[in-house]
Amino acid sequence: MQTFFDAEIKKMKIKNRYFPVFVSSTVLQKEKDHIEGFAPEVVWVTKSGDTDLEVPIAIRPTSETVMYPYFSKWIRGHRDLPLRLNQWCNVVRWEFSNPTPFIRSREYLWQEGHTAFATKDEADQEVLEVLELVEAFVPNTGRGVQGATSHCLGQNFAKMFEINFENVKGEKGTLSVLGGQFHRNDICVAGRIGVMVMVHGDDKGLVLPPKLNKAAFRVETDLRDNYSPGWKYSNWELKGIPLRIEIGPKDMAKNQVLVVRRDNGAKEDISRTNLVDHIKDLLENVLQSLFDAAKQKRDACVTAAKTWEDFSKALNEKMMILAPWCDEEEVERYVKTRTKGKMGACKTLCTSFDQPELPEGTLCFASGKPAKKWTYWGRNY
Repeated sequence: MQTFFDAEIKKMKIKNRYFPVFVSSTVLQKEKDHIEGFAPEVVWVTKSGDTDLEVPIAIRPTSETVMYPYFSKWIRGHRDLPLRLNQWCNVVRWEFSNPTPFIRSREYLWQEGHTAFATKDEADQEVLEVLELVEAFVPNTGRGVQGATSHCLGQNFAKMFEINFENVKGEKGTLSVLGGQFHRNDICVAGRIGVMVMVHGDDKGLVLPPKLNKAAFRVETDLRDNYSPGWKYSNWELKGIPLRIEIGPKDMAKNQVLVVRRDNGAKEDISRTNLVDHIKDLLENVLQSLFDAAKQKRDACVTAAKTWEDFSKALNEKMMILAPWCDEEEVERYVKTRTKGKMGACKTLCTSFDQPELPEGTLCFASGKPAKKWTYWGRNY
């Protein structure tokens, strides 16, 4: 996953950098509005050996406050833009309630891209380029997963960290129409391995999608003689290997192999003649089958609701809900507060660019105000 995504963002002229893991409390407070949601999860370093630190140091829950002081030094004029940086790193968020391996753990590896542009149009264009990566929904738990995001965060951080630039006319200022402060994007990929495990896995273990590149696929031969064939079969099924090929004396005599699919357990005798081409076709079929099965599960967990009663019923059934919304932040806060319980509060998951028809007079399911759009709602990790 890292190899693929890193190659893609390099095509967009985004450069890899690495920034410090520690951030002082003073700097972190500059980002207090953004960091508010992370505040209970921030891990603080308060001692060096037996000595108390004069100023506590946080371990990054995210890197805006670490990176943007440098942005304010590097960006002086329009020739310094666009600035496109990315880092692959770890972050720590001390999640106390129900950590979930690969999805919501206390330390995890992720990627965060931070890019800066002179105009909002440029920033918006990059957002759309990155949005080929989509959010995911895990049917068994009824929760959405923010597997990949691309946000245009406007000028908030530019103002916060006093990042200004001189435009082509030599004008400076705080308003974007004068050149002023840049528009920035945030690009992040995290949790996608966890999404894959939870969506495709079964009671036997992992089920790995066999995404093939143009060159070839990889084969590993298990020649261990201290384990029985049955033990080996279970071991490779646990690891999620898409195809298992069995070759015994009878197969050799018939010039064939036995191929077993991990996704559905189907077995097939295949001639060794043109074996590679057969395996390629079979792996493509496995990949399509996994996609179709995951999509079918996802679609079965999506429902529409126009009233609070229907919304609440669907939420309790672990559904992802498409509902008409007035697009007001205070209404989302109201929904979060009202639904907060042992499963966690409900929130907006995403709003599709391809909007269903919204009949005139449609009301917001939560506020009763005129609805402006259809939005997906649900609980998430």
